[in-house]
Amino acid sequence: MPPRVLSLLVIALISTHLRAGENWPGFRGPTGQGVTDEKNLPRTWGGKSAENVLWKVPLPGAEPGNKPDHNQASPIVWKDRVFVSMVYWPKDVDKAESPEHRVACYAVADGKKLWDVDAKPGPWKLKDFRGGYSAPTPCTDGERVYALFGSSVIAALDFDGKEVWRKEILPIAWDVAIGTSPVMYKGTVLVLADGTKPDKSRLIAFDAKTGDVAWEKARPKSNFSHSTPLLIEVAKKPQLVIASSNQLQGIDPADGRIVWWANAKGDVPTPAFGGGIVYSEDGRGGPGIAVDPNAEGDVTAKIKWKTTPVPEGYSSPTIAGEFIYRMHNPGILKCLKSSTGEAVYSERLPTGVDQSASPILTPENELLFATGGKSIVVPVGPKFEIKHTNDLGDGSSASAVVAGGKLFIKGAKFLHCIGTK
Repeated sequence: MPPRVLSLLVIALISTHLRAGENWPGFRGPTGQGVTDEKNLPRTWGGKSAENVLWKVPLPGAEPGNKPDHNQASPIVWKDRVFVSMVYWPKDVDKAESPEHRVACYAVADGKKLWDVDAKPGPWKLKDFRGGYSAPTPCTDGERVYALFGSSVIAALDFDGKEVWRKEILPIAWDVAIGTSPVMYKGTVLVLADGTKPDKSRLIAFDAKTGDVAWEKARPKSNFSHSTPLLIEVAKKPQLVIASSNQLQGIDPADGRIVWWANAKGDVPTPAFGGGIVYSEDGRGGPGIAVDPNAEGDVTAKIKWKTTPVPEGYSSPTIAGEFIYRMHNPGILKCLKSSTGEAVYSERLPTGVDQSASPILTPENELLFATGGKSIVVPVGPKFEIKHTNDLGDGSSASAVVAGGKLFIKGAKFLHCIGTK
């Protein structure tokens, strides 16, 4: 089955309540893989003339003197609204103290700020700031926005910015920071809480309306993870693919039951699904592996193929037909054959292209490596080519999103809307 058809089937089967092209409800969009079915998106933007920049507005905390966190979280879009989460320390607050946690909402049409509210920090104060407080991307079901923060708290807000519920995630056993993003599934908000203490690792399903714990599944065989789970469809059944630092797993999202597993590292990147395989990497320098998710039990001995170690890189891979694309240090784009894992090319990207943000795959079979800084457009295929290079001058590690024929890009200081003028 062609990859574009497969991607659209995933959208139809898993996200039937979404209208294609209108919403980008969580990390990497409706499919969780950065795939869009929107055609004719702008390929050039920014520069001195602000080409195709329809509007840009300041982000919360962008005022001079404030101390920003990493703010890797992507925007999300539902119909006429864009939502962002931001973390920063006001200029008079020491970084040893809890920073400001903000969730803001903007109008898609013109960028008008509709609201900007404080989300009370959770109980965890970081001592190691490598990951920061602001890696998780929010998610939405069209009624509420669910924002997870690195202080070990998740808050649900209605579309007017009013807090509906707030839950602290205890006990705290995270590794360095919280890198995972929440995932919606049938009236629940799934949060992967794998930590450095396996006896405290768990998958939590919060009731989307009340915040009550609908169920919680202990994960004693899973060590820490910074990866966002991927919801896919396998044999007409939903499956949640989870990569942790010691296992890759396929899980029933209704109750957390492990369907299959492979003993392999997968810590930071979200796995990719396409062409009958799940592809996963460690993100910290381990090999990539391909697994058939139509399986049960221990599939370690049935791994379809394995690559040589892939250097450290925090962005997520993308499967586009017969190719897998992955960006890693030091500024390298790697292309593999999805059938065998064989290397097709490994090419250095222009200086300034962020290596943590994940790309968007378009219907024209192009990959948009788009951020608030330097962005490139690369066609899918066995030959490396950069068709366009763009720069908004607002560098950030947040991945771009697509909705309503527009790109929404969260930079370090501004939220940018890119569309054809």
